[in-house]
Amino acid sequence: MGQSDVQRALYRLTEILEAEGLPYAIIGALALNEYGHRRVTVDVDLVMREEDLQEFKRRHLGKGYAERVPGTGKLLDTEVGVHVDVLSTGKFPGDDKPKPIAFPDPAITAVRGERFALLPMPCYLELKLASGMVAPHRAKDLVDVQELIRSAALPIGVAAELHPWVRDKFLELWHLAQIPDPF
Repeated sequence: MGQSDVQRALYRLTEILEAEGLPYAIIGALALNEYGHRRVTVDVDLVMREEDLQEFKRRHLGKGYAERVPGTGKLLDTEVGVHVDVLSTGKFPGDDKPKPIAFPDPAITAVRGERFALLPMPCYLELKLASGMVAPHRAKDLVDVQELIRSAALPIGVAAELHPWVRDKFLELWHLAQIPDPF
């Protein structure tokens, strides 16, 4: 089975970032898949420091990448036609309003996965939970957490590793994930 366009975009992008020493962490469904819950996605989501994003754009816009929205991290891999969404360190998930959870600096937070850098699972869960808690249009983030709890058989003890601001929501979803599907 060959690579999908999204996988090609992911591996091409991460190869460039790693070769150029630009810290990043893949987030979104691609990270969810890495953590143990399979979900289809049509884009590549990652977190980078703003200065590293600007350096990437300076080097690569017009050379395989274009801005979908000028002046933002909304990019397009022009070789395969896949959207790339870069979220900046320090910004807030969901509604972009200040809260105790923010996108971290991948230079000090990212860990190496099998094929790319991603966030430690507790950090990833915190972002997903915070996003789903404050942005009704991001309810899928809460579903992702619940499905990951089930798929990866996450123990309830993971709650102790999470920021208190999202801990109760994790526990609620953990308990829901324990209910067997009747079908």
